Amino acid sequence: MNAAEKPEAVKTPPAEVLTAVERALIRIRRRQSRRTLARPVVQGMSEPVDLSTLAVVDAVDEGNGEGSKDVTVGFVADRLAIDPSRASRIIADAVRTGFVRRVASQEDGRRSCLELTPAGRDAVDAAHSTRQAFYATVLERWNPDEQKEFARLLTKFVHSLDGAADG
Repeated sequence: MNAAEKPEAVKTPPAEVLTAVERALIRIRRRQSRRTLARPVVQGMSEPVDLSTLAVVDAVDEGNGEGSKDVTVGFVADRLAIDPSRASRIIADAVRTGFVRRVASQEDGRRSCLELTPAGRDAVDAAHSTRQAFYATVLERWNPDEQKEFARLLTKFVHSLDGAADG
């Protein structure tokens, strides 16, 4: 490995960077806790859906997007950062209201997995449309390079968060 190929030394970011990131994430968390993006989704749905069910539907959709991974109660609990017993209760509501269904695992028939019903797919599509329209409005004054760089860095940051939580 030559000098040009050496990875950068790990450096602790300066205090002003850490403070700026912390403040920004606190503001994001506060906005998220108000569920400002979830409420318009559920209000615009033809079938009533509560916010907990919408969170389950989002998690199931995320799991289905990860390839051949089985989406289980444990997966949903992990994605929603709640304990499995709470996840089980809100999943039961999502099943009862027709947004999610239980199916046998293709890898282990004794295991129960989750998948979206057509109503669940409609809810997820409405959520994606609502959120993406909101983000489009927020980012519309940014130039295309800034938009792409923000998406790249935010994705990198989230992957780093996932790694930090695992280790």
